[in-house]
Formats: sequence, structure tokens, C-alpha cells
Amino acid sequence: MPAIKPVSDLRSYNEVLSDVHEGSPVFLTKNGRGRYAILDMKDFDRLNAAGTLMSQLEAGKASGEQSGWLSEESVRALFSL
Repeated sequence: MPAIKPVSDLRSYNEVLSDVHEGSPVFLTKNGRGRYAILDMKDFDRLNAAGTLMSQLEAGKASGEQSGWLSEESVRALFSL
């Protein structure tokens, strides 16, 4: 069950932070609507790494579409596999 709290609970931020665990963020609402998320640093790092990977994959796809794709044999020869 996700931890959802009003932003006013930050007045006692130690209590809010004690609910933040790896894989279990705390979501804060403002005026009854989702506004903020507090994440464990490991979750934040994973999220950033996933975003970086997706950007690199998209760049590789665009490069292949513009410059042409390599055959499997070319890739193996390039990496001496």
C-alpha cells in the first residue's frame, strides 16, 4: 500500500522520513492532489540509470535509422566475439 500523506505532515518531517524505504516512496499531496514524492536514494539512482539507458537506446536507434544498421557478423567482428 503506498504511503500517501498531506504536505502539511512535513511539519514533523522525521516521522514522514521514517516511512520512506527502498521500494516504498512516500507521496505527498497538496490540496488533495498528488504533488511530491520522497524516494530512497537507491530508488532515485535506479530511476536515473533507467532514464539514461532509455536515452542511450533511443540515440542508438536514431543512429541506426540514419546511418544504417550493422549486420550481426559486423558487430561480432567489431567486438571480436
